[in-house]
Amino acid sequence: MAEKYETAIFAGGCFWCMVKPFDQMPGIEQVVSGYTGGHVANPTYEDVCTETTGHTEAVKIYFDPKLISYKDLVEIYWRQTDPTDAMGQFQDRGDSYRPVIFVNSPEQRKVAEASKKALEESGKFDKPIVTKIEDAMPFYPAEDYHQGFYKKNPLRAEIEEMGGREQFKKNVWNNK
Repeated sequence: MAEKYETAIFAGGCFWCMVKPFDQMPGIEQVVSGYTGGHVANPTYEDVCTETTGHTEAVKIYFDPKLISYKDLVEIYWRQTDPTDAMGQFQDRGDSYRPVIFVNSPEQRKVAEASKKALEESGKFDKPIVTKIEDAMPFYPAEDYHQGFYKKNPLRAEIEEMGGREQFKKNVWNNK
């Protein structure tokens, strides 16, 4: 990827549902579905599903910081997840679906922590914000059939999104 792009890595449930909100933003060059945060090199989807590799499904975003800031990406991220649920996201349950912001620089950590603190103080949630902020680890792209899933399988992607995620976003972000 060209040097003008920076990267951001977010985990928040099934990576299928995390691609579209970022993919459609100006300044995003590419969104890659994959696995990170584990202790096994080059895991497969089947490996990650066993929940023995330590990986979580995530997206790696290549973005142009002149067109969209990391702070903007973090704000988009919060609107895609339930930051009060450490055991998965919506219908996606288990450690491989945990919400994590993986930072790859001190600047990203500062932005992510400030954003998390602002969300905690916002009063939008009655429960504690449990999304973790961790140092980025090796990111392994998922198999080709997972890439751009919402474009390849629009009906299935819509069903996955409606598994609680969209209603949650409407309730939380539009009502408080």
